[in-house]
Amino acid sequence: MASLAITALHSVGSKVTGATITKPWKPASQCACVSGGHGAELQILTAEAEEMAVSEAPRFRWDVFGSDLSDSQERAIRGLSPKLPNRCKALMTRVVCLSPGDENLGALLAYWVKAMKPKRADWLLVLKELKAMESPLLAEVLEYALLEDSFEANVRDYTKLIHIYGKQKLLQKAEDAFHDMKGRGFPCDQVMLTALMDMYSKAGDLTRAKEIFKEIILLGLPLDKRAYGSMIMAYIRAAMLDKAEDIIKAMEDQQIFAGKEVYKALLRAYSYKGDSDGAQRIFDAIQFAGVVPDTKLCALLVNAYCLSKRINEAVCVIRNMRTAGLTPCDRCIALVLGAYEKANMLETAMGFLTELEENGVVIGQEPSQLLAGWFRRLGVVHEVEQVLKDLS
Repeated sequence: MASLAITALHSVGSKVTGATITKPWKPASQCACVSGGHGAELQILTAEAEEMAVSEAPRFRWDVFGSDLSDSQERAIRGLSPKLPNRCKALMTRVVCLSPGDENLGALLAYWVKAMKPKRADWLLVLKELKAMESPLLAEVLEYALLEDSFEANVRDYTKLIHIYGKQKLLQKAEDAFHDMKGRGFPCDQVMLTALMDMYSKAGDLTRAKEIFKEIILLGLPLDKRAYGSMIMAYIRAAMLDKAEDIIKAMEDQQIFAGKEVYKALLRAYSYKGDSDGAQRIFDAIQFAGVVPDTKLCALLVNAYCLSKRINEAVCVIRNMRTAGLTPCDRCIALVLGAYEKANMLETAMGFLTELEENGVVIGQEPSQLLAGWFRRLGVVHEVEQVLKDLS
């Protein structure tokens, strides 16, 4: 590809990886004995010469690669998509050689815009490639692109940038991007506000999450399950489980249901708290939402009953699992055995295990070790060996 005359990346005499830049002409050093009018005249001439040299645009060649690439940089270049257009590949081969915060990135992107005259599709391909390789420069490139006319930025682009900053817990940068978007006159929609609320929720900032949630309502924007889910998670992280459950009920009234992971998070919170009533309510809500409980969800409910010393209800959950075609997991069985041990109900525990074996449930390693430890603490070593032999 023919070379293109553009502004220098570095100061005079600097080196750029993957590029060839000619040095501007510099005059010889001024003699120290020059004095009077001749010295002043020479200084003026020197300044003019340096100004002319800087104004001459050096040559930047896209087809020249640096020879000092690291192994990781070479692998990154080889890993670029073969379907990537040459104009995009020319940029990517240099971006992968830069580090986050490198001051050359902005100049490189400016050169690329001037030389290749990219369209929005080209920008999107570059961003897609950076995302695929999990490049730490993705946010910086997107931030630059948002200000380029050729990118034709829209609200969704700003949403993506805020989402990236949110995942990195860079709240101030996300807020700056949001204010920049509003300053450019882009409308603030429900998707954008939900992204902000989700960011505050994950950061544990309940106050800001509530403010955004109220703003969505005041603007008359629709609340979808993602917006509700973000607010529910904010309350869960703040240990305000009753508030989270209130939103679950409000959603049910509108026939809107949260995602499985949101229900699971609330069930887990009630379970670890030992609130079996709350855990049972959420377990019922999960089924009402059309989600079929799996062994992990059942284990959380069993744990809630065991912590609240309601062992009979925990055993009922395990029986219901068998009725529904689910094989009780080792964790569920171990939880019940642990609860029986705390209540010193060895005989009842053995009856529980016998019932499971009669129904074809194989007792795994975790409950077997727990039972063996229980027997050792009782001082019945012979029984331990017999039980382990039977269970194996």
